[in-house]
Amino acid sequence: MLKLFNFPLAPEQASNFAQEYDNIFYALTILTIIFTVLVGALVLFFVIRYREGSKVDRSRPIYEHLPLELAMTTVPTVLGLVVFFFGANLFVKMRTPPENAMDIYIVGKQWMWHAQHAPSGVRENNTLHVPINKPVRLTMISQDVIHAFFIPEFRIQYRVVPGRYTTQWFTATKPGVYHLFCNMYCGGQHSEMGGYVYAMEPKEYAQWLANGGNDLQAKTMEQRGAIQYDRLACANCHEVKDTARAPSLYGFFGRTRKFTNGTSAVADDAYFRKSLIDPHELINEGYENTMSAYNDVGEEEILNLAAYVRSLGTSAEPKAGSPSIEAKKGDEYTGNSYQGKPNLSVGALAHENKPTTPGPSRGNLSTGAISTEGGAKR
Repeated sequence: MLKLFNFPLAPEQASNFAQEYDNIFYALTILTIIFTVLVGALVLFFVIRYREGSKVDRSRPIYEHLPLELAMTTVPTVLGLVVFFFGANLFVKMRTPPENAMDIYIVGKQWMWHAQHAPSGVRENNTLHVPINKPVRLTMISQDVIHAFFIPEFRIQYRVVPGRYTTQWFTATKPGVYHLFCNMYCGGQHSEMGGYVYAMEPKEYAQWLANGGNDLQAKTMEQRGAIQYDRLACANCHEVKDTARAPSLYGFFGRTRKFTNGTSAVADDAYFRKSLIDPHELINEGYENTMSAYNDVGEEEILNLAAYVRSLGTSAEPKAGSPSIEAKKGDEYTGNSYQGKPNLSVGALAHENKPTTPGPSRGNLSTGAISTEGGAKR
């Protein structure tokens, strides 16, 4: 890292993109300095050389000079194209996560970052724990206004917008504690919307997950989704075999859905979200417009529901052990997903605690949780 009198000129390089990103940045900076100095020096030279009253031969003024004009046009164009090529190449890399990337879901909210690790379901507020040397894919959405998820040491930043999923990926390369910011003005406490990223050795990260962060009774995303699925009474219409009232959700993702307006779409996360909060726009063929809109369901709850629906299976037959198809008595599941009465407000984004210390400690590697396991009233 470049330093000047012990002052860092740039944040530490701690991701797979950092070096390539900095190379482009410094190349642009050097080219800018060179051309600024060159043009400034020539302007200053001509101002002094041809100032009024100077004894310079002006009998044959030059109005055109083709070689000079070609050089002035060609050299900057070629340099610009070279920089563009490397920049575009890096952009494509940053927008194309590898297939083996682990998933973390991010919800931005004034003025906090909520993170949930898949498939373990471990959650944290204003902190992000990741293993080094393993690609991490972030799926992000905002609960209110536009934010920007920014980790300077990783050289990554991407918009987090309401109503749409955006993705970003990286591979942390150095263990350490790094900064997390919102880099888009989002309201009165925008400057406080920050936190820390903890890059850990894979074994330490696995142990952290096994401990549930600082939550010893963490549920997986599928388990939280199952609770939400039951609370919203989705099974009243979306039954296992009887599809008279609504289509089955088994094998939902990845299939092409045909709609009454003549269009079709492949069921993905975006379509799942839209069909939940705005079901009246795209109605499946063979069904009436009878589903209610669930506008009060939070973004984290939608992600959990999607994880649960994925767990049901990839065909019309249910996946063995799915809690919604096991014997059920009252409010208690007897399946192997969880037992006991479901929490009626899981995922309500309550208990929003900020980090109390700037650095990590062995006893408290995860600060806060997106919601309490005990629930909170909506």
